[in-house]
Amino acid sequence: MDNWPLARIGVLTSRIELRWPTPEDLDALATRAVEGVHAPGFMPFFSQWTDGTPEEVARRVLQRHWHAMATWTPEDWTLYLVVVADGEVIGSQSLGARDFGVTREVLLTSWLALGRQGEGLGGHARAAALELAFTGLGAEQAFSVVRRGNDASQGVCAKFGFERDGSQINAVRDEQVVSDRFRLSRERWEAHRSIGAEVTGTAAALPLFGATAPAAARNVTAVPGVPVASVLSGVRYAEESDQSAA
Repeated sequence: MDNWPLARIGVLTSRIELRWPTPEDLDALATRAVEGVHAPGFMPFFSQWTDGTPEEVARRVLQRHWHAMATWTPEDWTLYLVVVADGEVIGSQSLGARDFGVTREVLLTSWLALGRQGEGLGGHARAAALELAFTGLGAEQAFSVVRRGNDASQGVCAKFGFERDGSQINAVRDEQVVSDRFRLSRERWEAHRSIGAEVTGTAAALPLFGATAPAAARNVTAVPGVPVASVLSGVRYAEESDQSAA
């Protein structure tokens, strides 16, 4: 796609590939979602997108990707890439930001097919996403929000050097659930970098991310505990006035 530089972005590790999804990739991703992403009794996602009939779940996967592409602006974007292992689409990794050209901060979300969890592939997918954020896009901070009880995802955050950055409460399946926020600075990422990854295709796409100047040319100020946006990739925060007290 000559007129859509995002389609040329890719990341490779020794075990997985992240890439912009083709229509066939998206169809396979929707099928993986229908086959199962988590145990039925535990909902790790605030948007609860895995609840519903197989047709509804598959449709949500497709529409989420299409919506992100259709509404993309340099000031407000979410990049969804598929995770490919052994030639098979097995999950999704996303990076989202608002005003990235100023904040240099991204939110990470992810999921893997239930049948491919526990193989170490999630760690490779996260390493690839972080390489893309810090090396490919020039991010200075990355953060993730993980529900308590989601031990595997909490473990991945710890492995890559994320630090606790407060907590939040969400309504999930009509119940109050508590999640932890985790933040990773460029310095801590470099110190905990243990899985090699190669990023390609970002140079021509940087203007679409609002990243038209090197990160080093900007004055970057980290504000622990305060996400830059109220809504990123389906994660809903409390009002900004409440964040400083979190």
